[in-house]
Amino acid sequence: MTEKTALTPATHTTPPAKFSHGVRKGNLLQVAGQVGFLPAVEGQAPTPAGPTLREQTLQTLANVKAILEEGGASWDDAVMIRVYLTDVAHFAELNEIYDAYFEQQGLTQAPAARTTVYVGLPPGLLIEIDALAVLS
Repeated sequence: MTEKTALTPATHTTPPAKFSHGVRKGNLLQVAGQVGFLPAVEGQAPTPAGPTLREQTLQTLANVKAILEEGGASWDDAVMIRVYLTDVAHFAELNEIYDAYFEQQGLTQAPAARTTVYVGLPPGLLIEIDALAVLS
């Protein structure tokens, strides 16, 4: 039986409840929903990257990527990305930011599948992203 390993990069604070930022079991790696908090600073509460969708999306993607890398994966290993937006009006802007971001990542494999869902998040947060990766 394959052991399950919790993943918490140095850039992340301890989760606020009993869950892991990411979990790897065998060749599967699940990243928990991440938001656009800046890297952790000892003794300080998490701080959003900024008020704009662009700032929060880029930081959220960086946070997801940090967990993928902590588990030995990359965006090329991602098979599913779920995006949670608070405002339907942000969909077109999100797609522009998302496309530009992944253009810069130099993917060598097909891009991951993606689902976008509209949700409520704590005040000030505009986006949350989770991912599932399968490693070779």
